[in-house]
Amino acid sequence: MAASELSDVIDQPRQSRLASPKRRCKQLQPLSTAFSLSTVLTVCISLIACQPGRRSDRITVASAGRITSLDPAQASTFGALQLLSALGDTLYKRTADGELTPSLASALPEISDEGRTVTIPLREDVLFHDGTRFDAEAMAFSLRRFLEIGTLSYVVGDRITAVEAPQTYQLRLRLSRPSSSLENLLTATNLTPVSPLAYQDHRDRFLNDRFIGTGAYKLTNFRAVQQRLEPFKQYWGASPSNAGLDLIYLSNSTALFGAMRSGEVDVLLSDSIDEDQRLALNRMAAEGRLREGQGPALVIGYITLLSNTPPLQNPVLRQALALSLDRDLINKRVSHGLRPPLFSLVPPGLPGGNLKPWPRHDAARARDLFIQAGYCNGKVFNLPFTYRSNVPADRLMALTWQAQIQRDLADCLSLKLDGVESTTVYRQLGEGAFQAVMLDWRGAYPDPEAYLAPLLSCKESQGSICTRGEAAISGSFWTAPGLETTLQQSDRSRGDARQRDLESVEQMAAEGAAYIPVWLVTPRAWSSTDLATPEFDGNGQVVLARLQEQR
Repeated sequence: MAASELSDVIDQPRQSRLASPKRRCKQLQPLSTAFSLSTVLTVCISLIACQPGRRSDRITVASAGRITSLDPAQASTFGALQLLSALGDTLYKRTADGELTPSLASALPEISDEGRTVTIPLREDVLFHDGTRFDAEAMAFSLRRFLEIGTLSYVVGDRITAVEAPQTYQLRLRLSRPSSSLENLLTATNLTPVSPLAYQDHRDRFLNDRFIGTGAYKLTNFRAVQQRLEPFKQYWGASPSNAGLDLIYLSNSTALFGAMRSGEVDVLLSDSIDEDQRLALNRMAAEGRLREGQGPALVIGYITLLSNTPPLQNPVLRQALALSLDRDLINKRVSHGLRPPLFSLVPPGLPGGNLKPWPRHDAARARDLFIQAGYCNGKVFNLPFTYRSNVPADRLMALTWQAQIQRDLADCLSLKLDGVESTTVYRQLGEGAFQAVMLDWRGAYPDPEAYLAPLLSCKESQGSICTRGEAAISGSFWTAPGLETTLQQSDRSRGDARQRDLESVEQMAAEGAAYIPVWLVTPRAWSSTDLATPEFDGNGQVVLARLQEQR
């Protein structure tokens, strides 16, 4: 979808959004690879100056992709979770500074029974969008529904065994074990409550095209590529700082970039923006042409290696691949320094995230291991490497690594690149379809458990091969003796003890080398200078209710 087609997406006429219907900026044609970055930046910065002023009191927010499900028990994409964060509330929230604050809860949780019982007092002034009352039974209905039909089992795991409502405004959770990550879990957007009345016929099935929650906005129109949000007049908290939102989803980076540049949208979220265009937007913000907000860096990019079949069943070969990756070069060439190298599966800033157990690039050591595995000296390991064809940074990363390997280890290793659309990758990942594949991950809540368990947890195994569990679903099929026990222990312990457990888990994972962390991604959002700088919460989502005109 081109930027010029926005009038077909946004319900209101385009002319109502422009200071003058006759004032138009010349449309920039799709960028050719022949253009240098400096040329692109010069053209873009000059064009941004002719952005028309705003006349609509609504705010248009653009992102990539489309929304296929609004059900919290199923939603998994960045766009869907961002939308749900505006339409619903969670029991607790994390501020941008990492502070846990009550939202639908009225106070912090009370822990008893040696950590196996969690009692949560609830607010008494909350209504759902259909006018029904939010109380403990409503919250229990939503949690039980998620536990019953939720497709994202890793979010809760096996921690919650029972959900009770002993009093009208008191919720009680029974746990299978103490959990140090539970408080952060209760900030997860997937645990947003829904109206029991509106979902009474969807207790055991998904409701994809409607949402009735408690949030600051209510949904008044839904299409996969566009949603209209209106302020909920009976909202229990602070009213939104704007008159309403139109969320639109465009098909590619050029369309998003052009829409932001021309002023046809007010806010742009940074997911799926080409790196050169991301840099151009950063430069425009530095010049005062746009405003840029940044959230906590909670997205990791990593490579998954198929470890349950030859040749990558050999850990020496996987360790050689880990040493062959020059993250500093990839950061420079792919993201212009905007995606710093990552040597852990947990983002820095979270407990355990400052560890760096994965090795840095070392071509000489990599060569020694390739030789040990039976390669080099006339025998080249030809590795099929899959990247998501609809994620611009993935392709650049793959090309850069391929060229770097050709420079450093051409007689030992060769990458055969294959671009596959992301939905196909996710569907086939657990089938063992990819020898090596580039992926990214954003935890459902800001805690190391939300990163380590979805990649490493294993229920059944044979030696170092996981046959059932998240490690199999994630496509690596790797585990190690004692890993699952240590992983669970890390979610029971606190303080220094937890730090030691997390270090042990990541050290085992680094030695197994079934995953190779690549980079860390900081979420960004850009707004026109007519608006205040976008703000993020502690879960890395833009606080849409605070988008407002600059005063």
